[in-house]
Amino acid sequence: MGSPVVCVVGFHHARGPEIENWFGVEDGVDPATDHDWSSLPFMALSDGAHASTEDFSYFTLPRRSSSEGPATSAFGISCTRQMDASQLLNRPAEVTRSTVQKAVVVIANSPQLFGHLREKLSMVTGAWFAQCDFTDVDILKKFQESLSVNLQDTEDERDLYLGLSLRELLYEYKYQTLVLFKCCLLQPKMLFFGSRCERLCMMQFSLISLIPGLLRRLEDCADPDFDRYEKSFIKPTTLKTSERSSLLSYMGLPIQIFGKGSLFGPYTPLQQLDVLADHGTRSYIVGSTNSLLLQQKDRYSDILINLDESSISITSPSLRAALTLSAADRRWIDFLTQTVTSTWDPMNPSRPNTLAYMGSEEFIRLQFEEYLLALLASVKCHLYLTSNPTRPPLSPHNHHDPDPIVDFNLDWLASWQTTSSYNLFHRTTDPHLFDIVEPRHPTAGNLSVEDIQRRITQQIQTLHLDDRLATTKEHLNKHLATGREKVGTAVGKVWSDIEAFREAQQRRRAEQQQAQEKEGAGAAITTPSRSSSVTSSTMTEKPPAAAGRFSAARASDLTTAQASVAAAGQRAGAYMSSWGTWAAEKRKGWGAAAAPRSGDVVEKAVAEGQRSPRKTKSREERGRDGIGRLDA
Repeated sequence: MGSPVVCVVGFHHARGPEIENWFGVEDGVDPATDHDWSSLPFMALSDGAHASTEDFSYFTLPRRSSSEGPATSAFGISCTRQMDASQLLNRPAEVTRSTVQKAVVVIANSPQLFGHLREKLSMVTGAWFAQCDFTDVDILKKFQESLSVNLQDTEDERDLYLGLSLRELLYEYKYQTLVLFKCCLLQPKMLFFGSRCERLCMMQFSLISLIPGLLRRLEDCADPDFDRYEKSFIKPTTLKTSERSSLLSYMGLPIQIFGKGSLFGPYTPLQQLDVLADHGTRSYIVGSTNSLLLQQKDRYSDILINLDESSISITSPSLRAALTLSAADRRWIDFLTQTVTSTWDPMNPSRPNTLAYMGSEEFIRLQFEEYLLALLASVKCHLYLTSNPTRPPLSPHNHHDPDPIVDFNLDWLASWQTTSSYNLFHRTTDPHLFDIVEPRHPTAGNLSVEDIQRRITQQIQTLHLDDRLATTKEHLNKHLATGREKVGTAVGKVWSDIEAFREAQQRRRAEQQQAQEKEGAGAAITTPSRSSSVTSSTMTEKPPAAAGRFSAARASDLTTAQASVAAAGQRAGAYMSSWGTWAAEKRKGWGAAAAPRSGDVVEKAVAEGQRSPRKTKSREERGRDGIGRLDA
């Protein structure tokens, strides 16, 4: 299979996904049968693809040895679309559902230029669906013929990495990006999960692209039994420091993490679970959109990366210790994260908003390359220091040579030394690589005050504490204002009740005076002949009786008013007590102790309001005209 081939995968209502057509192969030839690609239809039509208008899937296929060449890996990309069956011009009899779902698939020898291929595949698939006639496949034939002419291998890495966004990876996972990078080198069982298939696959390609040159050497990644790279590897014996490719090759790059016993499946359907559970599959990096794997993450993964929740779960205790970042590691990745965050553009995440080199894709890739070269040199230096305890100092100015691998975590090195990628690196590289690249961490050094301050700042930004405090302060101020308003209303109601009582007493007093005057006038008219002694006696006895009735009425009204005032004061006091308790708890949690204690002022006002009836009573007891003195 020299040039890329194209096929169409459709969803049959009874048989499920199946291959319908092949383009670019000889008549009567079925590559799926020749190479045992029984899972190809399920890889092309991913789980959940029906939920979106357009979706892409990336996958690997093992290509068996034949007359064309030895066994190697093939790489597929599919574009899935769907449309309403009623819009078809020629509706086949087997179309019984309301929608039709199909995928156009391209299978190539390498994943290079997948960025360019994705854009072309999207346009061709959209145009084919726009015809509303799936029997017309002329556009697909011309598309396959153009692939062998236009998609040629290139040495330009900018084209190789098109579509892979390291900025998004750093912006979303921050320091955990370095954790994932070092995890790849340890060759564990890494499981990526996400509901969007294209994002799921691109995240994995972006991660492994951080190992320089690895995307060009993935010939063994589709099958755990493949071991072509290691068998054909030739140890470099010359070095041209002026050539970057020569330097990387001499330093042992790429680190081959997909050798015998390893698997790479950007999208892996459930039909391949038996391969993941096979005893010969020791490590893999795979992705899935099926949530069933989340229920069995302990069985199928050492580390689970959930893209929907932006979380990383490490189930292996030994792996967790190995992936702990040192102070120098954290300082280095924090610098990269801050560079990306400060130049983030939501409208164009792949490019800094300053359009400068700092924070760009090339800048990030170069920083990881420098980190990896320093790591490999430090490993060789560590081996030299431990195997030659009586050696002379490496530097004539230092009598004690510090071990540079400490800044990269000794537990990580101990885990890496158990992998097949380390064995290949150790066997095929010069033991004195530290003479070419300085064996020193890019940000070597112990934990400093600046590191602590930077981490605290990042934690505050991550937790959005400023926003939360601002929201809490706003709610607290709103509750304070509401409390003041309610207390003011309650106090105003108390005084309005007192004022109403005063006015009622004045009216009642005026009525009683008028009634007394009328009674006095009537008595004078009906008994004119009585003696002065009788009149004097009558006038002497009348006022005490009238005064007694007035005193009793006034005492009754005063008791009622006092009860009303006391009830209003109790309601205000109960409200202020609950409000004061709530405000005290908030002041404890958010540091509001320094705020004005308006609650105390209001409570004092209410207390005075509650004591005011007692003051009224005492004043009445001291004087005959209590109401008049209360006004005074």
